[in-house]
Amino acid sequence: QAVPAGSHVRLNLQTGEREAKLPDSENGESDTREERRRKRYRHARQRVGWDVDVDANSFTSEELKKALAKMKGSEKAERKVSFLFLKKKFRPIEQLKEEFEKLNMKMETDYEIMVKLISKFNSSASTLDEKVAALYDLEYYVHQV
Repeated sequence: QAVPAGSHVRLNLQTGEREAKLPDSENGESDTREERRRKRYRHARQRVGWDVDVDANSFTSEELKKALAKMKGSEKAERKVSFLFLKKKFRPIEQLKEEFEKLNMKMETDYEIMVKLISKFNSSASTLDEKVAALYDLEYYVHQV
């Protein structure tokens, strides 16, 4: 089958089929690395709303300061929004403990459980089987950390 001039053609050695790809740009030529970089920067600039000319080979210090200020401002705003989202999504552990106490359930953190297991292991009143079980449980919690 005929393919347009300038197309990329290759033979797929795994399937044995010939494959053709249309050129990346409208004029029939592939974009150079520099052109692709400029397109990415232009797209990013439009997305963020910068009014700095990224096609220029050099920037003035004022342009750089202005762009950096916008980046810092947008970064702070993004962090604040994500923090507020997380704050809405999760509750503090103290509040969870209070709610579990109302349900007559005791909630322990991994740290509290590990302290109990270590005291059980160090206790002279514990049997050998209890000490081995404490070590196995402690290994699990330490692995989590």
